[in-house]
Amino acid sequence: MAWETVFGIANVWAMIWWAGLILGPRWAALLSGVLFAGIGLLCLAYAVLLGLIVSGSVDPIGASGGADFTTISGVQAIFASKGGAVVGWIHYLAFDLFVGLWIARDADAKNFSRLLQAPILLATFLAGPLGLLVWLAVRERRARQGGRWQ
Repeated sequence: MAWETVFGIANVWAMIWWAGLILGPRWAALLSGVLFAGIGLLCLAYAVLLGLIVSGSVDPIGASGGADFTTISGVQAIFASKGGAVVGWIHYLAFDLFVGLWIARDADAKNFSRLLQAPILLATFLAGPLGLLVWLAVRERRARQGGRWQ
């Protein structure tokens, strides 16, 4: 399997949906596209490729041809292969985009400006948990300042 090609396609696919989420209008159709076409297809690719790797059909890992998620050595072995690294990366892409979509919807519902959202979404795109942490701190601060929402 051409892992570099799969990696490149997954990256471009995620970036297209991130650009729409950060820069585009928050139309229902766009948000549905991010969820189903963006995140959904990344999840499908992840599931199929993970199944192929764990079954040993492609890019077998470890002596038994299976993946070991129970030890750090086992996880290192998974990421040491190109297939394992690509599948792991697609996992990150899907989850970070899902978190970004949740942040955008939550921020819109709470009337946060798009100018405030943009750097938080960018941080989520570049370093998922960091962006989420920033969003949680920002939304909590507003709640504590009396800007509570329904």
